[in-house]
Amino acid sequence: MNNKVKFAVVGCGHIGKRHAEMVNRNEEAELVALIDTKDKSVLGISDYKVPFFNSLKAFLESGIEADVINIASPNGFHAQQGMEVLDAGKHLVIEKPMSLTKRDSEALIFKGLQKHKQVFCVMQNRYSPPSVWLKELLESEKLGKIFMVQINCYWNRDDRYYKPESWHGKKDLDGGTLFTQFSHFIDLMYWYFGDITNIQAKFADFNHEKLTDFEDSGFVSFDFVNGGMGSLNYSTSVWDKNLESSITVIAENGSLKVGGQYMNEVEYCHVKDYELPELAPTNPGNDYGAYKGSAANHHYIIENVIDVIKGRNTITTNALEGMKVVDMIERIYSLKLNFDK
Repeated sequence: MNNKVKFAVVGCGHIGKRHAEMVNRNEEAELVALIDTKDKSVLGISDYKVPFFNSLKAFLESGIEADVINIASPNGFHAQQGMEVLDAGKHLVIEKPMSLTKRDSEALIFKGLQKHKQVFCVMQNRYSPPSVWLKELLESEKLGKIFMVQINCYWNRDDRYYKPESWHGKKDLDGGTLFTQFSHFIDLMYWYFGDITNIQAKFADFNHEKLTDFEDSGFVSFDFVNGGMGSLNYSTSVWDKNLESSITVIAENGSLKVGGQYMNEVEYCHVKDYELPELAPTNPGNDYGAYKGSAANHHYIIENVIDVIKGRNTITTNALEGMKVVDMIERIYSLKLNFDK
């Protein structure tokens, strides 16, 4: 099967353009269309010499062939557009979060199974060398029992990010800080340690009253179903620039901390009868000018999609894992009933 895999991309913002660029760079991929409700002239995509459509429906009715459709639109559209893609018999690549409710994620999984189409969830931080290293270390069981895990995500998101005309900060389209900013790190936590239970949470809104429909900060504590306890502490109210995204693990046979702005540096590793190997450098964070995003690993996503479709590999982040991240965030946010925005 030497044919190129044909991709269309829905949503031509920062991330959608990243998808399009990575498709263009891959020799086994072909970009066949771009789709966005905004006018092409304001999107900065004039370099792409492919057909442009103002709706997914218009593209699907155009007769242009596509094997895969990548959804990189605002979060609140993911579920509906994902269903349209699968109903049309195309493979689906869906940006994080997969949807804003577990119910919608389950519907996407079910539709994918019905249509015999793959559903890929984008969680590109799994590809960072420290992430791969920590996953392998945990699977080797060298750490023994996991006692305690702490995740800290302290970022800056201010009026340079939450613009009045943007979907960012609007409850129905954004979903909340854990969905848009920190679902990558909840995904990593789930990938490493599995599901959580006995969740307790406290939320606050320190300086986003005029910017968002939801909290900007929270303390969340829980137990892992597989043993050990954990906490997630997060905020987007950090002044001027991101502070850190880190994970600290206290275990029976050692301790470690992966830190940096995006869990991109092993800051501490002291494990019984173990020496930290030299890791490859992490790709820099996505640079959006006034603010920074997670590691620029989207080329790995496109490679994985092509490998799976051509029968050479398995999915890096499958739809069930995408749903679990949504489920965990939904359960955390269900405790916000006492927090009145």
